[in-house]
Order: sequence, then C-alpha cells, then structure tokens
Amino acid sequence: MGALKKGRHLYTAALLLFLYCMSSVISKGATGDAQSGAQPSVQGTLPHFIQEPEDAYIVKSNPIKLRCRATPALQIFFKCNGEWVHQNEHFSHEYKDLNTGLKVREVMINVSRQQVEDFHGPEDYWCLCVAWSHLGTSKSRKATVRIAYLRKNFEQDPQGKEVPINGMIVLHCRPPEGVPVAEVEWLKNEELVSSQTDDNIDTRADHNLIINEARLFDSGNYTCMASNIVAKRRSTTATVTVFVNGGWSLWTEWSPCNVPCGRGVQKRSRTCTNPAPLNGGSFCEGMSVQKISCNSPCPIDGGWDEWSEWTVCSNQCERQRSRECNSPAPKHRGKMCEGNSEATENCTDGQCTQNRKLLHDVKPQSMDSTNDVALYSGLGAGIIAVGILVVAIMLYRKNQSEYGVDVIDSSALAGGFQSFNFKTTRQGNPLLLNSSLPPDLTVGRTYSTSLCFQDGADKELFDTLPDIKVKVQSSFMVYGVAEQSGFHAKAPVETFPRDLSQDYCSSIDRRKKGLLTFNGPLSIGKEQLRTSGVFGQPGGRLVLPNTGVSLLVPHGAVAENMSWEMYMVISLGEASVNTLEVCEIPLSPEVMYGPPGLDLSCPVAMTVAHCAEVDSENWNIHLKRRTQGSKWEEVMLVEDESTSCYCLMDTTSCHLLLNQPGSYVLVGEPLTQTAIKRLKLAVFGNMEGTSMNYSLRVYCVDDTPHAFQGVVAAEKSRGGQLLEEPKMLPFRANTFSLQVSIQDVPQFLWSIKPFTTCQEFSFAQVWCSNQQPLHCAFSLERYSPATTQLSCKISVRQVKGHEQILQVYTAVGKTEKELVPIFMQTDCTITSQTGPRAFKIPLSIRQRICATFDTANAKGKDWQLLAHKLHLDRNLGYFAKQQSPSAIILCLWEARHQDTADLDSLASALEEIGKIHPKSFPKDLDEEETDLNQIQACSLR
Repeated sequence: MGALKKGRHLYTAALLLFLYCMSSVISKGATGDAQSGAQPSVQGTLPHFIQEPEDAYIVKSNPIKLRCRATPALQIFFKCNGEWVHQNEHFSHEYKDLNTGLKVREVMINVSRQQVEDFHGPEDYWCLCVAWSHLGTSKSRKATVRIAYLRKNFEQDPQGKEVPINGMIVLHCRPPEGVPVAEVEWLKNEELVSSQTDDNIDTRADHNLIINEARLFDSGNYTCMASNIVAKRRSTTATVTVFVNGGWSLWTEWSPCNVPCGRGVQKRSRTCTNPAPLNGGSFCEGMSVQKISCNSPCPIDGGWDEWSEWTVCSNQCERQRSRECNSPAPKHRGKMCEGNSEATENCTDGQCTQNRKLLHDVKPQSMDSTNDVALYSGLGAGIIAVGILVVAIMLYRKNQSEYGVDVIDSSALAGGFQSFNFKTTRQGNPLLLNSSLPPDLTVGRTYSTSLCFQDGADKELFDTLPDIKVKVQSSFMVYGVAEQSGFHAKAPVETFPRDLSQDYCSSIDRRKKGLLTFNGPLSIGKEQLRTSGVFGQPGGRLVLPNTGVSLLVPHGAVAENMSWEMYMVISLGEASVNTLEVCEIPLSPEVMYGPPGLDLSCPVAMTVAHCAEVDSENWNIHLKRRTQGSKWEEVMLVEDESTSCYCLMDTTSCHLLLNQPGSYVLVGEPLTQTAIKRLKLAVFGNMEGTSMNYSLRVYCVDDTPHAFQGVVAAEKSRGGQLLEEPKMLPFRANTFSLQVSIQDVPQFLWSIKPFTTCQEFSFAQVWCSNQQPLHCAFSLERYSPATTQLSCKISVRQVKGHEQILQVYTAVGKTEKELVPIFMQTDCTITSQTGPRAFKIPLSIRQRICATFDTANAKGKDWQLLAHKLHLDRNLGYFAKQQSPSAIILCLWEARHQDTADLDSLASALEEIGKIHPKSFPKDLDEEETDLNQIQACSLR
C-alpha cells in the first residue's frame, strides 16, 4: 500500500512538471507568434466545458461513467477526492465540431462500487475535470458518486380507518430510507390514485394521502408505494370504510282509528332509510312505530221529541201536531228517526163532512169493547201457561238429583232421536284407542245461532234461570251457569272496544275476582315444573320436556374458568291472572330462570310456547316481568323495537333474548272482536262404576304443550283413553260462550241422561283459563252387555264462532289388559345439555361466521345482511348494541330452529350471501364456501 501511494505521488509530481513545461512552451510560442505577427485564433482562449460530470448513483455492483467535454483543450484530466486519476484510467478522444469547426476533447472515467466504499472522507465521493489550453486551466463542477439503496421497512405504514361520509380521510405514510430519496405513489384497490384527476384528493403533503370529503366509493384498500432507481417497496394495506349512520325518515301520517266506534289505536311509522345505515353505520335510535289511543265517535241514532199540542180545528175539520228528531239528534252517521214528523186527525169524530162526503169512517163502539175483552183474555191465559211451566221445571229439578247431571240442557226439549251409523275400519295414531276406526273428515264451520236451542222460546226459558247450580256426582268437576244469560246477549258487532269496556272487561274482571264459577276446572296440582344444569364457558341448553319451554346459554356467555348452576321453572296456579290488568290475559305459562345474581356477558335465548293467533291489528301482546312485590312490570310491547330486550313471535312460540334473570310471561290485550286465542280440544273415555256405564270427558285448554300436559297427567292417573286426535279451535274475543254437545249417539244401544247432551262454558271461563284445563263429562249407559262399540260425535263450538267435531269410535267392555296404552312419551326427555352437543352449528364454523360478518365490509357483507337472510331483520338496533351481533343472531337462529333436524336455512343464507359480488373478496368467498360445505355436511348427519 505504501509503495502504491509513493508511486501515485511520483505520478502526480511528474504530471505537474509536464503541465508546467507545457504551459511554458505554450506561453513562449504564443509570444513568438504574436511578435511575428501570426493571426490570432481560438487557441488563445481558456478551455470552455461543453459537458461537465453529473452526479451518479451506483446500483448494485455496476460501475458508473463520468464524462467531460471541453474546447479548446489540449488535455483533460479527472481529479477525484483531491487526487488526480491515473492517465491509464482515462478514455479520451478528440473530434471536430461540424457546426463551429473547433476541436473538442472528450474524456471519460469509470468509478466502481469498491472505490466509493473504500473512500472514508468527510463528504461524499466526488470528481471534477481540469482542462488545459494555451492560456491556462479551467475546472468543472464537482460530481458526487453515491451507492444507491432502498430499505425494506417503511418508517410509518398507513392505518385503516372508519370514516363517516363527508368526513376527512388522512392516511400517513413515511417511506423507507433510501438513496436517492424514494418517490411515493398511492394505490387504491391496485389502481393508481392521482390528485390530477380528482380535486378531492391531495397527495402532495409529506407523502400523505388526504381525501377532503369522504364519499362512499372512497371505501377500499389503500397501499403506499415507495420507489427509486434501486427497487419498489409496498406498505401494508390500509382498509378505509366510509360508513353511513342511519337516519329516520319523516313520520307517516297518523293512520285512521282502527275501529269505527269506541276506543281504538292509531299508528304512525318511520323507517331508518334517510339514509339507511351502510357499511357498519349505526342504526337509528328510537322507535319506528308510535301508537296513540283514539276514540271514534259512535253513531247516535236520532230520537223523536214529544208531540206538540194539537192545533185548532180547521175549516177542513182537521187538526195537526208535529215533532222533531232532536232527542237526540242523529250524529256520527246515526240513523234518522223512523216515522212521520207530523200527524193529522179529524177533529169532529168523523161527523164533519165536506162536499157531502165523510172524511173518516166511524168505528162502532161495540167493536172496541170486543177487542179489549180478547186482549185481557189472552194476557190471562199467558200468565197461567207460564205458571204451569215454572211448576213443571221445579218438579223436574227436584227429581234431577238422582241422576247427578252435569248441566241443565235444552236439547232434550227439542226431542227427536238420531240414527245409528257404523263406519269402516281405518289405520291411525297408535296412541288412540281403537285407532283403526275411520276419522270424521268434517272441517271447522262457523255458525251465528246456538245449537243448544231449537227455538226462541226454549232459549228464553233458560235465560230466566241465570244462577242455577247443580251438584255433580263426579268429584272431578264443579259446574255453574252463573251469568250464563249475559253471554247470550246480542252484542254490537261493528266495534269491539265498546264491548271491551262493557261485556269483555267486566266479565274478565269478575272472572279474576272469582265471581264466576268454572265448568269443570281440572285440578292438576300446584307443584312446579323445574330443571337445572351447571354451565361454563361452552354454554348449553335447558329444556322442560313436553312443555315448549327451553333456555339456550350461548358459548362464551359464562366467563372462562367460571361456572353457574342455572335453573328454569314453570310456575303453576292463578297468581299471574290476579295481578294483571283487567283486560289482559296470559298467553303463555309463567317461566322463571335464574339464579338472581347471574352475570353473563351476552343475553340468553328463552323459547316459550303461546296460544295466540298473532296479528298486530287484533292484539297488543306484551312481555312482562314479575317484580319483588309480585307485581308485573312491562318489559316491552313485542311489535315495538327495544335495545334492552328482543322478542321474536312465531306462529306457536315466542323467542326472547334476555339479559336479566327473573319470571316472565306473555300477556295479551285484544283490540278487536276478531282477536283469536287457540284452544286445544281432546276427548277421553273409560268405563266407570258398573260395567254398563261409560264416561266421555271433553277438555278445552289453551293450545300450549305445557297446558295439555296437565290433561295428560290427570287422565293417566284416572285410566282414561284418548279417543280422537286433539284438535285446535280458534276462540274469538266476541264475549260469546263455548258450547259442547254430543251427537249421533246410537239410540237403541246407548242411553244418555236427559238434559245432558249440551253443556256450556261461559266466555270468561274459557278466555281466562290461564293455562288451566276446563272439562265437561257425558255419562252414557248401554242397554246390553253385548254392546261393545260406541260411535258418536262431540261438537265443540263458540256461539257466533268456529266449530270443531271430535269423532269417537271406540270399543268398550274390554278388560284392562286388553286396552292399548296411549300415554307413550315420544318427545325428548333430556332436560340439560352442555357444550357442543347443545348446538347445531359447530363452534369452529360459528366463530368463522362471526369473524366474517362482525367486521364492517365495504360491499355491505356484514351482520345486517346475515340478519336479513335469516329473516331476523327487525329491531336491528338491539343487535347493534351487542359486542358480537353475529353471535347473537346465530344464537337466536339456534333457538328458533331447535326442533328441526337440519341446517338448510343457514346454509342457504350463506350461499345467497356468497353470490353477492362474486368477483370481490375472493379470500372471504373461499372461506364462506368451506363453511357452507361443512354446514351442509352437518345437516346430512
């Protein structure tokens, strides 16, 4: 190394000496030429650089070239970092410029990466050119030589953002360190973003991307791209979501009052569409439907005032009087008074004549006296006939005690026997006794008159006995017809609220206060139905078998490393009726879950069966919770929206999402006469007492599995047999009673006690049964032990309502060993399941679905779309408040489909969602397709 430096110094000294000599020779030659009078030329000027060396960057291991051109120039040498470059490293040539005719000298050197790396000076590696002419030297600019590079990691990556529409979006980017400094570009969904084509975008401020006012199409995946002559670098992708918060539309106009007369309801609504929430924007807060009570004025028919005084007799022998229709005047579409407003009569007893003619015929007085005698004779005969009839009824009642009948019935007054008819054999339900006999295919019918009364006289006869109570031999029931006549009263059919405030609410109030006597309330005991289980983080399910009641505890609701012993109870008795409002009735059993201090991270899903025909025009259905003082507080109106509770009404069940343990019940308030409560009808029978007597028992109970279990338990202990498939009867809130009658009894084979073929439940007894079964009995006696078959019909109908026919075909006289057992429990008897066994959707698939849909998506594929496809798209504000809306939606789906054995609806929903934007999000779609295949595989197991 020392020898190299010494040689370089010697080369430099020799070069300097050569240059000095050259300059001296040039100077002398110039002087001699000048003295000899030679012509001057460009040779006498200083060198001028036509091209100077430029800054350069070494890329990888490729050397760079530095060039200089000057004229006039005898020699050009490079000087790098203060030292002359060896002459052998110069590449030079000289040529003549065709435009100027001057000689131009060009010199080039190579600079390698090794040379730059070996230099350790206070500044960058540099080089310049020195050119000589006859008059002196000239120097070029310094050109720096640097090694180019670009580091891999960005100093600051852009971060994803969720921005409201019209908000400002600022994405920060600091590119990696590099030489030369990297230039920055922005990509949106792999396409270049330019501020030149969009005035709303600014990319000039310190490499940041600024969108002044966010628009929906600004949602996307943004990438910062840094590049120089060495390489290009990409930042991590930042997802920008421009969301729209929901806004309420204007309220609609108030709807007309839903009843033409009396107390009703008016509604108005608004929708969360101004704008609709998008890309995870918040749902509108508040109610979408408002209700107010209204009072439609009822029609008032006109009534006549008193007649005025007669006028003075005119010369036409007549006088007049008048009246006006003002007591009251007709209002609100009421009818005008019927009859004449003026009256005219002869004022001279018909003796006055005009134009020699009588104005009125005169009736003889003898005729008037004859009419009076006939009138009084008829009244006397009627009174005597009524007296005789009353005495006959009293004597009959005195003799009636030996029969122990269930109810006074008028069908015996109509007389007449009905023909006996056997039908061919059939195949049927194995739970039914002698189910091989054919069923009756009679469909439900609607009547407007009573089956129990053949004519008006019979009906009036029994309406005069409103408080008859008959002692019953069977200890199984007690019957009374108190206030029976009140339910036969003709009620206005045009409006229900007027009835509600009179017949309906007063009847319900008396029923709740115990003023009405039940027709056969069935005692099923006061013990509570209860189940319990211990649940941890995996969650599980509690089920009360054969009641339609269950509780689903979602996965993750219980904290990790914790467990709770949870229970669920169905409360029996009538305590819930007595504490409800007057016009409200329970539509489901009262269900309690606990313990009271239960602490869960998400709501549980409770399923409860109900007995209402759900229709918001006819019902106001409320969810209520029992307070510590055994009072009921309202949780929500089921058709309203709430963020504290969710209620989903299906045809026969209600699915609740609850956060607070306690005792809950569904109650209903009918709004119109067409409000329907479903009843389940069943007929049981068995031999009783002697072998000649057969008892038929007909049950009317709220159409819920829990209520019917009371009937099953009682009949099982009694040894009864189910004789026909239970049927459903729609029972309307029209305040009319329910009648049960037996028909088509073979008259020459069986006898039935007089006045027992038709029995009746009052409206309040049926409407306020509160899940308690009602029943009546028919006692038949066969004439001969050889009679082994019983065939008849049981008609159950509501006056001015629907009818159902229960067809009875049964064999009698068999021993107990020959009877077919009917109470076979075919329903699930499992009361508690924990972990994955309790759920239809596997945990891994559920987690992937939640991860996919809980994240806001620029294409709208979020939990709101999932809820829409699963038909759970009402009250979305409740889901929006949850930590994982998708998990709660799937929990509700599990509760709703617990009785089905497949996952088809969920698989179909995911398949439909996967078809939306098929070219977008290919990774997400692949995951969804995998989930779909797994779900379908589970549904086939």
